[in-house]
Amino acid sequence: MLAHRMPCVAAGILLASSLCATVAQGQTAAVTQQGTSLGDAARKAREQNKGRQAGKVITNEDIGDIKGTVSIVGVAPAVPAATDAAKPAAPAAAAAAKPAEVVKDEAYWRGQFAAARKKLADDSKELDILQREYNLKEQQFYTNPNVALREQYGRADLNKTRSEIDAKTTAVAKDKQDITTLEDQLRQAGGNPGWARAQ
Repeated sequence: MLAHRMPCVAAGILLASSLCATVAQGQTAAVTQQGTSLGDAARKAREQNKGRQAGKVITNEDIGDIKGTVSIVGVAPAVPAATDAAKPAAPAAAAAAKPAEVVKDEAYWRGQFAAARKKLADDSKELDILQREYNLKEQQFYTNPNVALREQYGRADLNKTRSEIDAKTTAVAKDKQDITTLEDQLRQAGGNPGWARAQ
């Protein structure tokens, strides 16, 4: 059974290869009949484009001369109501444009204290982590005599962590001072002392 299939498979392969060769010869003949290859077509297109002028480059100075509409994607800008009528009122508009004084009500003070407490809590947590890290490094440093011999002159890692702890301690002290300052400002503004407490 296998012996009968082998000649059929071989004949099929032979037939397919002859068809591929015929198709390739046909394509080559078509290219030569047209007389141009892909490279020739590219050269011809380049020569045709040489005679054309390059498109106009629009600069900021040319924008005022453009006529017609421009399609803008997104939110359209607000159009002023009056053009010449608004010019004399410019000083009044400038006075109105000054930022209004912030109303220091309960929501304002609670927000200020919440932000100050969050900053203090974050800095305190980082200080605690740095202190634990330093203690761990210090124990590892002294319990391992090989490390102690190698590091006895530098202690760079411990010194670096110690300086980070000192900086964070200063930040925590500043955060506490900021909360005290906020409490003083609340008292001077005549606000309710309960606004300083966390909800």
